[in-house]
Amino acid sequence: MLDKTGFDLWADDYDKAVGISDEEKTYPFAGYKDVLGRIFQIIMEKENAAVLDIGFGTGTLTTKLYEHGCTVYGQDFSSGMIELASRKMPDAKLCQGDFTQGLAEPLYHQSYDFIVATYSLHHLTDEQRPAFLRALQNCLKENGRILIGDVAFETREKLKQCREAAGDEWDDEESYFVADELKSAFPNLSFTQVSYCAGILALGRPVPVCRSESSKI
Repeated sequence: MLDKTGFDLWADDYDKAVGISDEEKTYPFAGYKDVLGRIFQIIMEKENAAVLDIGFGTGTLTTKLYEHGCTVYGQDFSSGMIELASRKMPDAKLCQGDFTQGLAEPLYHQSYDFIVATYSLHHLTDEQRPAFLRALQNCLKENGRILIGDVAFETREKLKQCREAAGDEWDDEESYFVADELKSAFPNLSFTQVSYCAGILALGRPVPVCRSESSKI
């Protein structure tokens, strides 16, 4: 897994490396452009949306959203990535911070139509992920949605099949999404498989828990 220094050094070549993997349909970025394109189209259905991007990298997706009138917020832990993204989006509100430690403080005081995370949240462990997603849910506007595009699978069996096919290329230090398992914590989660190793997870605001009449005092 790359640390902050690694991402800073990789920043200039990041888009090229991703593009090669996507074009050659190899793990881990097979389906990358399709994933970002679908998320872009969903967000474009709402005019002038406020969008928070978690781990925005060089701003590949958020730059397009910015150019089409979205108000863009973002958090990334790499100063190199932030520098590149800031050139493309001078008016975006970008914060530096390690999201494995939570959202940067200024971002908690905003509410968003969409919170997106593309190929970033696999840096959270399975144990960290539910609490972080619940925190993000609380930052959504009414009818807002979290959209996660990443290496993701419907079932653990599908993940295992991809791991076997990837062989030595598989990154054991990253924790990929398994939709069926995450649905136990988030029953309203939806999942769309885009390629054999990529998918989009969508999640809205927390569902209110209704008390039964018998439980009321």
